[in-house]
Amino acid sequence: MIWKRFALVLVLVLLALGGAVWWTSQMRPDEKMMDAGLPPLCSDREFEGDTFVVCAVDLSNYSIHLALKGSDGKPYEHLDRLPKPFVMAMNAGMYHADYSPVGLYVENGKELSALNTDSGDGNFFMKPNGVFFIDEDGQPGVLETGAYAAADIRPRVATQSGPMVVIDGDVHSRFEPDGQSKYIRNGVGVDEKGRVVLAISRGPVSLGRFARLFRDALGCRNALFFDGGISALYDGARYVVGGEEPAGPMLIVQSRGG
Repeated sequence: MIWKRFALVLVLVLLALGGAVWWTSQMRPDEKMMDAGLPPLCSDREFEGDTFVVCAVDLSNYSIHLALKGSDGKPYEHLDRLPKPFVMAMNAGMYHADYSPVGLYVENGKELSALNTDSGDGNFFMKPNGVFFIDEDGQPGVLETGAYAAADIRPRVATQSGPMVVIDGDVHSRFEPDGQSKYIRNGVGVDEKGRVVLAISRGPVSLGRFARLFRDALGCRNALFFDGGISALYDGARYVVGGEEPAGPMLIVQSRGG
């Protein structure tokens, strides 16, 4: 009798395992078990054959801060040097050789670098560039630089970068659909629910594909490129993506629950 009960239990276990395998096989690629180890507000998303880590930040549950230097006055340079605890952090804008911001940078309501409307070479100056901000009322936004300057916004945090990848629902006009220049890239948008949407590719992608991710998959009418090549995402304990290269401005997400 014992061996019969054992055989019955074994059959039930095998059936359960088979059902789990079948269920997983029926899931779409962006639903499969790729999110293990990611911060709770983040998930892996498949888009046009590439994988992106996407983090949707509801500011009623999380707060966003910017950081550049420690209490010693020296740039952090690496995300794992930021003071903890926090849910996640990523690089958040382009910088000079001394890690100072190329454009507007506002931290805790204090402007440390002015809005940059100059022309020049490189991605920052591939106009229109733009600004990610959270105003004094806690409302997030992404605006093209000229529109930001005209809006008389009083930001609590703001970081300027470039280029804009999506402008009022349109992909930046200078982007090829899938150009030859491909890097690990990260950026930010605000979706129709008012959430701050942070995204970073797990592998090299073109600016065109990165822009369509924000517009077509993430529902962002405006989105801003943070950087490429040095892009990194840190979850407070490990680097999920990148981490080898230093960075200037950094964005930190903290839980309001403590």
